Amino acid sequence: MGHGDTGISQNHPLRTLFQHLVRGNFRRGAQLDDPEVAEYVGNMLTEFTQVEHLYKIRNARGQRLGDVAAMIVESNPLLDAPSFDRERAVRKHVGDFTLFYTGLFPEAVGALPKLKPLSADTFVDYVKAGKESYRIVSAFNLFEYRDEAPLFGRLAYHFEQCVHGLNLVKRDLEQMQGTYYRKLQKDVGLG
Repeated sequence: MGHGDTGISQNHPLRTLFQHLVRGNFRRGAQLDDPEVAEYVGNMLTEFTQVEHLYKIRNARGQRLGDVAAMIVESNPLLDAPSFDRERAVRKHVGDFTLFYTGLFPEAVGALPKLKPLSADTFVDYVKAGKESYRIVSAFNLFEYRDEAPLFGRLAYHFEQCVHGLNLVKRDLEQMQGTYYRKLQKDVGLG
């Protein structure tokens, strides 16, 4: 699924915890019984425990991009993206990034105008950008992308349910003493 390159083993307790929380909350709380979507999202959470993966998109000058608006420009083959493969990779990351933030840190997304008043992201609808990005990724349905294209179509279609499921994961993490959640909040500059 493209999320196994974190250096965190498949049987690591953190990956196991995220898979368990996502599967249960997606199925019971978000009414989304799709094991492939749950596995993808659980792996995304594991990947993003390493903050450099959360902010891995760089522009042509090598500058790290932390704003969704800048990532969308970077993904456009008519503007900055050098290829359609690059467009797909950046759009996939935009979907992951927006799902991660709207699911685990919705208060930060809502506070963007105060936190980053000069950022173009204050005008970006994260849910709309995430759904659109996953929809674009799903349109790459040929050759090496054929097998995973339907997964991204389902992520786009069920984006709001995934956000709700991650809100429930967040609640569970907070109830589990919140150590990891508070560390992640601090790491991404919100704590």
